Amino acid sequence: MSDTVAIIGSGLIGRAWAMIFARAGWQVKLWDPAEGVAEKAVGLCATGLQDLAKHGLCDEPDSAAKRISACATLEEAASQADFIQENGPETLEVKRDLFARLDAAAPERAIISSSSSAIRTSLFTEGLKGRARCLIGHPVNPPHLIPLVELSGADWTSPETIERARAVYEAIGQVPITVLKEVEGFILNRLQGALLAEAFRLTSEGYVTPEDLDKTVSDGLGLRWSFLGPFATIEMNAPGGIEDYCARYTGFYKRLAAEPAAPEVYGSRAVGAIMAQWKRAKDLPAKMRWRDRRLAALRAHKASAEKEG
Repeated sequence: MSDTVAIIGSGLIGRAWAMIFARAGWQVKLWDPAEGVAEKAVGLCATGLQDLAKHGLCDEPDSAAKRISACATLEEAASQADFIQENGPETLEVKRDLFARLDAAAPERAIISSSSSAIRTSLFTEGLKGRARCLIGHPVNPPHLIPLVELSGADWTSPETIERARAVYEAIGQVPITVLKEVEGFILNRLQGALLAEAFRLTSEGYVTPEDLDKTVSDGLGLRWSFLGPFATIEMNAPGGIEDYCARYTGFYKRLAAEPAAPEVYGSRAVGAIMAQWKRAKDLPAKMRWRDRRLAALRAHKASAEKEG
């Protein structure tokens, strides 16, 4: 008998999780508070699984799709679950309500994980009887194509919960990392925020166009970062490794760190300066589909390269 996951919230992130678990052999129970959304999501997941199969990212899309079904209530979905992935709005009050209901309805064995992008586990689980089994499992959009998952618990989240969750995410083909101490935004969004702030500053102050800024990442940093992290990168950029790199090159970085981009880089004046130059997508959904095709091809390439060693 296969394991069962409850997917709470059936929007873009929820549907991605449903496909991830289903292609890994899990039974998937979808629920959404909006009428008809979970039922519609079942068909959308089936189509998405076929798209993944075209890139070699799902072996049996028809069988996987049959493992996904919709539930009428949150309690119905949670009561059957070995694992729960919550994907509600990024609002503290909503998280508190959902987790209270999930904790009451889920079997004691079930782990309850949230896809929260920035809200810390401790802020919405403190009063729960089962708070030791609750954590953040923050994915990267779109999760079915970008495998990283950030695991972040509160002080009361048990080590066993983190270990079990990590094992589950690895088993379904994701790449979990553990956030060792609670911090707002976790790891990925804090790194992304640092890059975004500098991108907004450089562009809005007239040092570079938005298009050339994007090329700097997509055809520069991003090529390395697609298979190497920043520490592995700098280790190979100095003869003596990381320590040597820091001794040789960080004087410049220290000056930058002393004057980080200010919050105003996200203000209306800066955004207006950027948008005056930015070429808006004529068809944003079509551009998103193009992005997903390119990510699927990159994910397939990386998987093939890893097999080759």
